[in-house]
Order: sequence, then C-alpha cells, then structure tokens
Amino acid sequence: MNGASREALAAARERLDALTDNTSVNAGQLADELAAVTALLDREVSLRRVLTDPAQAGEAKAELAQRLLGGQVSGEAADLLAGMVRSRWSQSRDLVDALEQLADTADLTAAQQAGTLDDVEDELFRFGRIVASNTGLRAALTDRSATTSAKGELLRSLLGGRAKATTERLVTRLVTAPRGRSLESGLESLSKLAADRRERMVAVVTSAVPLSDQQKQRLGAALAKVYGRKMHLNLDVDPEVLGGIRVQVGDEVINGSLADRIEDAGRRLAS
Repeated sequence: MNGASREALAAARERLDALTDNTSVNAGQLADELAAVTALLDREVSLRRVLTDPAQAGEAKAELAQRLLGGQVSGEAADLLAGMVRSRWSQSRDLVDALEQLADTADLTAAQQAGTLDDVEDELFRFGRIVASNTGLRAALTDRSATTSAKGELLRSLLGGRAKATTERLVTRLVTAPRGRSLESGLESLSKLAADRRERMVAVVTSAVPLSDQQKQRLGAALAKVYGRKMHLNLDVDPEVLGGIRVQVGDEVINGSLADRIEDAGRRLAS
C-alpha cells in the first residue's frame, strides 16, 4: 500500500488494538466478522468503490456502512469498518486488503490472549515447509477448479486435531479465498503478522488524572526498555489512585501509586 492507504491501515490497526485490548471483546468472533465483510466487499465491487470514493463525505460513507452491516455483525466490527471508510484510500481494493489483514490480526490476537501464539507461529512456518516440499499437496490446495468445500475438507484432514484452531482458520481462509495471493506469499504474510504480534506487549496504566502526551511517551519508552518489546499503553483513569500510577503488564503489577504505598505502609504497621 502507498500513501493514504498506508496511513489509513495504520489508524485501523490502532483501533483494532484498542478494541481487542478490552477483554469483553471476543477477538476470534471479530476476526470471523471482519473476514465476512472482506468477502462481501471483494464480491461487491461497486459497493467497495462507493465506500472509498474520495468525492463522498467520510461521515456519509460511515453511515452507509453502519446501515449495511447493522444487525449483521457486532457493533465493534461495524464501528471498525465505519472508521475505515472515513479514511482516504489510494485504491478501493486497498480497503479490502486492509480488512483481510485486520481479520488475520484479530485471530492472532485471540491466540495471543489464549497463550498459543508461539504455537501458531511455529505451525504456520512448518505448514509452509510441508507445502514447499510437496508439489502434489500444493497443486491440490491451489487448484482453481477445486471447490472451496473440497479444499476445506483437505485442510481439515491435514490440520484438524494436529494444529491450533487459529492456525486452521488462518490457513483455510488463505487457501479458500486467496484473493490473488500465492500460497507461499500468503503464508509468509501470516508468519510476519504473527511475529509482529508476538513482539507487542500491552501495559494497563491506571492514573488518578489523564497522562499528558509527553508522559505517555516517556512511560512507553521506559517500559519498552525494561521488557525489550514494543509496548502499547491501555490507559485508564481512576480517581482512587491518589498519586502516581499503577502499571500492569501481563500478570506483573508495578505499584507506583500513592494509594498502594499507603496501603503497604498500613500493612507493615499492622504487622
């Protein structure tokens, strides 16, 4: 992607991260819904062009997307698409490519939340090696005359019970709806998305008042240095945090709030 489309995709990724950082959002379900919207816009070229028409107001396109998807997908999926069509896209097809990538990312996020992302990344790599070494299998999976159901059944026989559910879903979508991608390039893209996801960590930051942009940047840089990974800050404001901040990364809690220090001092006095 170039120019405007690259910026629009980056913004959409941030919105997806914000959604899936919320534990109430089912990332796997969101992935299925985004994949369904991808298929719809891939088929409906005229609709795709309307939703990416730079001559149309962004809000009007967002309202159209909401009307089309209302009741068909979750509010999160509809809101995500509405935000995407407000953005400017260099080509109408870029919107569909972006949706496809977000669907894959949501599935990988679900695996990350379940603690199976490393397994998925390894299985994608090994499946790619198997396909590369077996010309007959590759021919069967890329045969344009074969039906979607036949390819799906072949993948179930290969992966069912032998690979994580996320791996099977990702590979099945790639094989049954390649959208012009080769099998090899599609698997390489999935492996890269998995690696990028694995390098990202989320810190839940609770403060008594909203942090300034400078404070957020300093905190993010400090945490990235400590953990050696990219760090996304999920910010929350709680007036009961009397001073300072409280940071949670995975199961680890960094107590930096005045309330925590007072409580700790009280426990020590009581003992």
